[in-house]
Amino acid sequence: MAQKTGSINVTSENIFPVIKKFLYSDHEIFLRELVSNAVDATQKLKTLARAGEFQGDTDNLKVNIAVDPEAGTLTVSDQGIGMTAEEIDKFINQIAFSGATEFLDKYKKDGASIIGHFGLGFYSAFMVAKRVVIRSKSYKDEPATEWSCEGNPDFTMDDCDKTERGTDIILYLDDDNKENMSKKSTIEGLLKKYCKYLPVPVIFGKKTEWKDGKEVDTEEDNQINETTPLWTRQPADLKDDDYLKFYHDLYPMSPDPLFWIHLNVDFPFHLTGVLYFPKIENNEFHRDKIQLFCNQVFVTDQVEGVVPEFMMLLHGVIDSPDIPLNVSRSYLQSDQNVKKISGYITRKVADRLQEIFNDDRKKYEEKWDDLKIFIEYGMLSDEKFYDKAVNFCLVKNTEGFYYTLDEYRKLTEGNQTDKDGQLCYLYSNDKVAQYSYIEAAKAKGYDVLEMNGQLDTPFMNQQEQKQEKCHFSRIDADTLSNLIRKADAKKVEFSESERRENNVLFSSQIPECKGTDGKVVEWTVDFQAMDENDKPVMIAQNEWMRRMKEMSRMQPGMNYYGMMPESYNLIVNTEHPVIKRILTNAHAAVDADLLAIVDDIKSKEDQIHPLEDEKYKAKAGEFATDKQELLTSLQNDVTELKAKETEAMKNYGKDDKALRQLIDLALLEGGMLKGEALATFIKRSTEML
Repeated sequence: MAQKTGSINVTSENIFPVIKKFLYSDHEIFLRELVSNAVDATQKLKTLARAGEFQGDTDNLKVNIAVDPEAGTLTVSDQGIGMTAEEIDKFINQIAFSGATEFLDKYKKDGASIIGHFGLGFYSAFMVAKRVVIRSKSYKDEPATEWSCEGNPDFTMDDCDKTERGTDIILYLDDDNKENMSKKSTIEGLLKKYCKYLPVPVIFGKKTEWKDGKEVDTEEDNQINETTPLWTRQPADLKDDDYLKFYHDLYPMSPDPLFWIHLNVDFPFHLTGVLYFPKIENNEFHRDKIQLFCNQVFVTDQVEGVVPEFMMLLHGVIDSPDIPLNVSRSYLQSDQNVKKISGYITRKVADRLQEIFNDDRKKYEEKWDDLKIFIEYGMLSDEKFYDKAVNFCLVKNTEGFYYTLDEYRKLTEGNQTDKDGQLCYLYSNDKVAQYSYIEAAKAKGYDVLEMNGQLDTPFMNQQEQKQEKCHFSRIDADTLSNLIRKADAKKVEFSESERRENNVLFSSQIPECKGTDGKVVEWTVDFQAMDENDKPVMIAQNEWMRRMKEMSRMQPGMNYYGMMPESYNLIVNTEHPVIKRILTNAHAAVDADLLAIVDDIKSKEDQIHPLEDEKYKAKAGEFATDKQELLTSLQNDVTELKAKETEAMKNYGKDDKALRQLIDLALLEGGMLKGEALATFIKRSTEML
């Protein structure tokens, strides 16, 4: 066929179904759009008055909303600029030709309060209406016009008898929406949701009162909105009570906030608002408590991107005409302005917190326990915030004293630096359960931090990366001499058989325990030559493994660690007099029976070792069959002999009450002695008394 050129046309026949079903995420938004248009028209008239192009009175302009359940209509009326027949034809009949855009071009310096951008808001009316009528009279000396359309490309326009300036939008509700959208309670709820802070009074009928047992209208207008909400006013004109009242208007059942920050910037973008640090109760966090407005019109409470992730925990209001929205003003669009706004909010919040810390540190410290989750979250998720927050981030010790990170390092580095130059920050996550460990540390002049917050584990990981030569260790992760090693550890002098037998003696008497994940705990017995005045037996858990398991509960990608069973160390102090006595008595009782077994084990192992070396060095298939049979026989013999050795130590250990008592005391101190084991311990303790 011959080449053909032309233009692709989008017709109104195609656009109406799109508007009705897909353009707006929620049908209730139609009311926000119509009221916003009415406010725009009112603001335009005020702008013209300030420019000297309109001479009439603009002091008492209002937007009125009315419902008529019997007629099935909803009407939005304003006293604003109005439209001529030519303007209706231009701005209504040509979809997406925005009157607000043209008006803003003409009045750039004084038109910032005009809401509309796309020219599609009016057509949202057809989401709930089968017919829409516009009756409008312009502020210009021209006849009033009536426009009517039934949600298809056909419309009618004619002169009408409207005499007062302004516009009436009359919606004839369709069958699906007539019942609900003509209810006073429905419309009032939508107006309070979307129009509560519009800059022009929004009137919905009259206020009511109870009289003669029924609710009757009064003469006073029922004004829905506050035209000058707190965030539009200057901080110098506001008191603490004003901020608290506004907070409780937004969140009626919430306790008083910790702090608030008033945002107000004109360049390089326009942004106002108030952000509150809420008091977190019962560890309940809500991420949908910041409301986004555009020129005082509520847009959304889903503000990801505009507000940094860690500040999603805050409450409050942000208002900006410079945040790009999609055509329905329902969803945010990402661009450089959004990133700039997010960065500004981060800096403003950090600067305000630094100011509060500098001005009244005592007050700041009093609120720190509630505030720290915000600060730690910010430091973990935003590098720029970290750089500022490091100066006002606090840590608290078990005595209840607060320090900045720099202050605490200076406090502890003299006494808590080990022989390798590593500074050890000791911490407790439960100062009641770990009381004895804390007291032992204090006796050595060490300080212990209280780290029991939800984000303390990743925060400690971050600090170990940020600070030079430091690490955090929970107070019960090991003995103090190992946590802060001042000299090389003294070696425990056990023969191979003694180590094997002593290990069985203690490990066989540990009752079955379940960890926090419900799985059976795995144990390792660790013999250490500590000071004779240290505890004879204590429970410890590897710091690194415990942290990995804690992190796995917050980060799905670390599930591998979460599935691993909890493992603990039973640390036995070989220098303690009681332990020396237990070991001496045990070997005196069983060595006579075990001597021959131990000698036999040693003899057979002496034969096994060269055979294993030879097998290791031999190429595949070259290790003689008779030698393999001998090696296997010897290995089986050693396994049987060690089983006898183990059984003998177990049999002795179960009758040694002092041994079991020491182990149970360590478990009790670690909060791990429960159920039947605890009952047995109590009974044994009574008998020993």
